[in-house]
Amino acid sequence: MDLQLQKKIIIVTGGSKGIGLGIVESLIEEHAIPVIIGRNKESILEVVARFEKEDKEVFHAFAELSDPKQCKAAVDAVIEKYGRIDGLVNNAGVNDGVGLENGNYEDFMQSLQRNLVHYYMMAHYALPELKKSKGAIVNIGSKTSVTGQGGTSGYAAANGGRNALTREWALELLPYSVRVNALIVAECYTPLYEKWISTFPNKEEKLAAITKNIPLEKRMTTAEEIADTVAFLLSPKSSHTTGQLLFVDGGYTHLDRAL
Repeated sequence: MDLQLQKKIIIVTGGSKGIGLGIVESLIEEHAIPVIIGRNKESILEVVARFEKEDKEVFHAFAELSDPKQCKAAVDAVIEKYGRIDGLVNNAGVNDGVGLENGNYEDFMQSLQRNLVHYYMMAHYALPELKKSKGAIVNIGSKTSVTGQGGTSGYAAANGGRNALTREWALELLPYSVRVNALIVAECYTPLYEKWISTFPNKEEKLAAITKNIPLEKRMTTAEEIADTVAFLLSPKSSHTTGQLLFVDGGYTHLDRAL
C-alpha cells in the first residue's frame, strides 16, 4: 500500500534508537523525509551517516527536549531547512522508575519534564506549520497509563497525560483538519527494555515470564510493527482517524492474559 508520504517532512523525537529508529526506517521506506530530534549526538550522527550512505534523505537537529528553548530551536531549524512540517511523532522518553514510596517531589517533576512536557512543547512549536499542511501528530504512549506497573509514578502519570493530550488536541485542532492519535506500546524489545530486563539477576527467566503472557503468539511486539502503524496514522490513508488510542501490543493490555 502506498501511504502517500513521499517527501513529507516528519519530525520524530528520539528517532535514533529503539522504537523511534524503527519509525524513521518505516518513514524512509515510504519515501518520507524524517527529521530526528534528540540530545544523543553520537547516536543521531551514526544513524544519519548510515542513511546517507544508502542515499536516503534524513535531517536532524540536536535538542535537550526538557528545555523549551531547545525544542523551539529544533523546530525552527526544520522550518528553515524545508519550509514546512507535515507530521510530528512525539516518541522520546524514559521509564525512570520514580515511584510513590521511594520518590520525591524533585524527581517526580523531572520525570514529567522528561516524559510529558516536551510532547506539549514540540506540538506547540510545530503547530503553525501543521495547520498549513493539515498534518498529523502521533504520540507514543505506554500501557503503564492503563495497567499501572508499580514503582513508576512519574512515567505512568506522564503517559496518562499523553493520552489526555491526544484527545484534547484532537478536539482543539478539528477546525484545522490536524489529526492527533496515540499509539500505546506494551512489551517491545528495545535497547531501553534490554537495559531494564538486565537489572534482574535471572534475566532470561524474567523475560520468558513476560513473553508467555502476551496473548498473540507469545512474543514481543517488534519496533517495525509499531513503526508501520505510526506511518499509517501519519498518512492520508487514515484521513478520518483522530483522537484514538491504538494499542499495538498483541492483546497484552485488553485480553485475558491467563488464556
